Order: sequence, then C-alpha cells, then structure tokens
Amino acid sequence: MKKNDCIFCKLANGEIPARTIYEDELFRVILDASPATRGHALILPKEHYGDLFDLGEKEKAALMEVSQKVALKMKEKLKFDGLNLVQNNGQLAGQTVFHFHLHLIPRYNNEENQEKISWEHLVMKPEELDQICELFN
Repeated sequence: MKKNDCIFCKLANGEIPARTIYEDELFRVILDASPATRGHALILPKEHYGDLFDLGEKEKAALMEVSQKVALKMKEKLKFDGLNLVQNNGQLAGQTVFHFHLHLIPRYNNEENQEKISWEHLVMKPEELDQICELFN
C-alpha cells in the first residue's frame, strides 16, 4: 500500500524526480537530496511501511541483499574508505520521515563531515546484563 501524503512513497515510485542509482520491483535507491557525504543514498521500499517494525515480509527478506549489491557498486565507483548503514525508528531515534528507509553513507579519508555515529558507552554490571538476557528466554 502507498500513502498519498508520503513524500518517500512518491520518490520510491517515481512520482517525484530523484537521482536513482538502483531499482527493482521492491526498492528504489536514490541519492539523498541533503547528503552527509558524497554518494549518500537511501534505500526506499516502494510500498509504505512506517519503520522497521512495519516492514513487509518480502522487503525484510530482500533488504540485506539489495544493501550489499548497492554498497559493492558504490564502493567500486566511489572508492570510499568506509560505509555506514543507518536506519532510524521513531522520533527519539532520529527518524524524521516516517517511511522506512536505510541510509548508505560512504566515508572518505581526509574529507569533511567525517564524524562517526557515536554515543557515551554505559557501564553495566554483569547482573544487569543477565537480567536483560532473561527477558528473552
């Protein structure tokens, strides 16, 4: 299903022009209009899914295959030195467009905007880690 008021649905389905670098029956991969680095791309499902928790079965099964295929081609053509895959779910996690999308962000040595995704690491006691593990058993 597509949402009429979703800009990423329109981009994914060619209703709004975009610089497409890959397309198949499930996904369109476009260059980000406001890139973090040269070649920053977005993998957009053609169907509307708000986030990872809503992602369709076919899309889930194909996402990593498409990610790797596009990333390998990007590496060959752009000659980057590293790559981030970034996918945000919910406003608190930094999601600003509520249509699932996966960022492919090339990283280059000696180029601007090299900040890595980082956070302050928590120090957790072994008992706290055990309690979390128990939640999944």
